[in-house]
Amino acid sequence: MPISDYFIKFSQDVTTITLPKRFTYPFCYEPHQLAEVASSQLQSYLRKNAPMMGNLGEMPEGKMYGVLVVKNQHGKLGFLAAYSGKEQTQSSSLKFVPQAFDLDDHKNFYLAESKVVNDINEQVKALESAALYRELSADLTNAQHAYQQQVSEKQAAMVLLKKHRKSERNKALQTLSNEEYLALDKRLSGQSIEQKKQLLALKSRLKQGIEKADSALTLYEAKITKLKKQRKKLSNRLQKQLFNEYQFFNAKGEIRNLNEIFSGVGEFPPAGTGDCAAPKLLQFAYKHDLTPITMAEFWWGQSPKSQIRQHQKYYPACQSKCGPLLGHMLTGLQLDDNPLLINTGENKTIDVLYEDEHLAVINKPEGLLSVPGKLVNDSVLSRMKTQYPEATGPLIVHRLDMSTSGLMVIALTPRANKGLQQQFISREVTKHYVALIEGHVNEEQGEITLPLRQDLDDRPRQRVCFEHGKSSLTKWQLIKHESKFSRLLLEPKTGRTHQLRMHCAHRLGLNMPIVGDDLYGTKANRLCLHAKTLSFVHPINKDVLTFRVEPNF
Repeated sequence: MPISDYFIKFSQDVTTITLPKRFTYPFCYEPHQLAEVASSQLQSYLRKNAPMMGNLGEMPEGKMYGVLVVKNQHGKLGFLAAYSGKEQTQSSSLKFVPQAFDLDDHKNFYLAESKVVNDINEQVKALESAALYRELSADLTNAQHAYQQQVSEKQAAMVLLKKHRKSERNKALQTLSNEEYLALDKRLSGQSIEQKKQLLALKSRLKQGIEKADSALTLYEAKITKLKKQRKKLSNRLQKQLFNEYQFFNAKGEIRNLNEIFSGVGEFPPAGTGDCAAPKLLQFAYKHDLTPITMAEFWWGQSPKSQIRQHQKYYPACQSKCGPLLGHMLTGLQLDDNPLLINTGENKTIDVLYEDEHLAVINKPEGLLSVPGKLVNDSVLSRMKTQYPEATGPLIVHRLDMSTSGLMVIALTPRANKGLQQQFISREVTKHYVALIEGHVNEEQGEITLPLRQDLDDRPRQRVCFEHGKSSLTKWQLIKHESKFSRLLLEPKTGRTHQLRMHCAHRLGLNMPIVGDDLYGTKANRLCLHAKTLSFVHPINKDVLTFRVEPNF
């Protein structure tokens, strides 16, 4: 297929738009105007060619699309389009760039190796679904149940007999001579010893039954385990072979495969690496002598259940798959500065609202880290060390996100830290936040209980996970509607990372991100989230302390 089929001309005049001086930093950016025009043109195409997209409620789960504005060999400006994933979606009017790695060109080794792996899969499935497996599992369960039941019954009977012997001894003391009593006692003691021997014999016999059933099941499961280990070894070898074939260029013309790229960071490439929109676009541009100018990625369609992806919103490249890969592919391009290197809290001051010899309560400004980050050292912790050089406590008891402003308590002594930490752990500390969210809520109040866990493919974002996520609870109350927004009072009953931001933005929560949320919504001057109220018991004098600070938004 000719390269010109993939080079999409702008449908509107873009000659008045100034070209960017440097290429987009893909992990944190605001799209350049050219990328926005290209995205709008692609979205118009998607809207016309997928009628169901007109009603967001009827949309299928969406996907990430990307545009890369390029210059061709003749200096003409246009753009390329791609989407994340392996499935092929093409039409006669618009061509998405192909996969960076064409599996059809390597069918021989892939199909041969895959057949072996698939055969093992079938063997594992057959063993796991076999009637014999169920019978062996049932035998072990029955043997364990028999042990519990029969031993419990025997022990209960022994308790009754012991009570009966005690009663006989008590009566004998009143009626029998000493010699007769000793004879009775010896006989009753013999009965006790005999019953204990019977119990031990019963346990031994039943344990043998358990061991026999367990041994048979273990031998059977060992076959499954052996096959699974073999499958894993073959799968890893096949994956490594595939990743050797995933060859990626950079702007200098250097070529490295995925195994080489990820070996530099000490990791194995995650599944799906190289199939995201950004590397597809850059790979196609490099291979066909197109000059990258700027790029952007946006979500089109219904948000997935786990992540927060909003229709038509722009998103940065993911870290786990694209971090090391784009690090290689962008070598040789002049990039925009990494916004994460900028200390947004540098010129902002911390207000101390209360202090004594044990603790302090502060109002943290938005943009300042609670603790030093990988790239920025300035933080509440570093400043508190300077402000309280004689403090012996660890200082930080709890944290606020960098973008969140509001109240924090600082422990100046180990004793205060221990007492405060215990209150946070037992959820005795009361916290209320004010948030401005995008849209109008229909109810006056409610609760959100979405379990959260870290998104391992896209740190530091979180995701909803009903299988492995940690339980979380947020109570909310409407303060008032403001123009297109709602001002809420939020009370987190748990303290999960990004809990309030996720519970507001996720479609199973309020489905309305907090204004200015650059991770789960749309970036603005600031994240409109503020820790307004903090109430706790003084860990030393036991006074109840309550602090309130209004937000500046």
